[in-house]
Amino acid sequence: MDFQKDVIDKSFKHPVLVDFWASWCGPCKTLGPILETIAEEQKDKWSLVKINTETEQELANTYQIKSIPNVKLFHKGEVIAEFMGALPRTSILNWLEEYLPNEALKSLQTLVQAAQNKEPLALEELKKFVAANPALREGRLALAQTIVFEHPKQAVELIEDFAMGYKFYDEANYIKALAVFLETEMDDSPVGKKMSAAQLATKNNDLEAAIQLIIEATTLNKDYLEELPRKTGVAMFRNLGTKHPLTKTYRWKFDMVLY
Repeated sequence: MDFQKDVIDKSFKHPVLVDFWASWCGPCKTLGPILETIAEEQKDKWSLVKINTETEQELANTYQIKSIPNVKLFHKGEVIAEFMGALPRTSILNWLEEYLPNEALKSLQTLVQAAQNKEPLALEELKKFVAANPALREGRLALAQTIVFEHPKQAVELIEDFAMGYKFYDEANYIKALAVFLETEMDDSPVGKKMSAAQLATKNNDLEAAIQLIIEATTLNKDYLEELPRKTGVAMFRNLGTKHPLTKTYRWKFDMVLY
């Protein structure tokens, strides 16, 4: 093979996955067919090159292959990600989803920023993007995070298939927790009234008031309705993100009443 042509040069056109293997390697025999099947399924996204370390020892030394199977992802001439060992199919798919370069993600980041800034028509553009890229989990997650306070049921539908072990599973659960909070009927107890008021504030997009009320409710009884105040507070801050001003202002106060 011509490594420069088949891997380095080709990686400037689209990503190249290189599987370093050897005939005596048992795990390599397990991993190889899985990679070949996925490569065929995703041939429009990347290509697979298999390198036998027994016959290509110089290449193996160049890329410091000390254990096999060793899989490296090349993009624009550089290794941008790698893993070792015979991972199962699901793990490989998740790994590819996380590390494969995706130009659509750049457009998504711009749309999300515009939607967060409440720019005119930004939300509609984000919805159009998700409709055009339904397989892109980042897009569906971003839209769900954006609309969960106003349309919790629609938000949950967007991320319903985010199963355990897949990328963004935790983030999807936080969205579901917020949906439960927004759709739960509270009682007339002191903590119930606080949570009911927090619901109303959230629906009115007054998140600062909602967070303050959730902290107060957690102080009264964090175990109310199967820990609804605690779960809601955690989900609220995780959905907003660590850089959001409200997270910076109130997260520590919420943590104080938890412990």
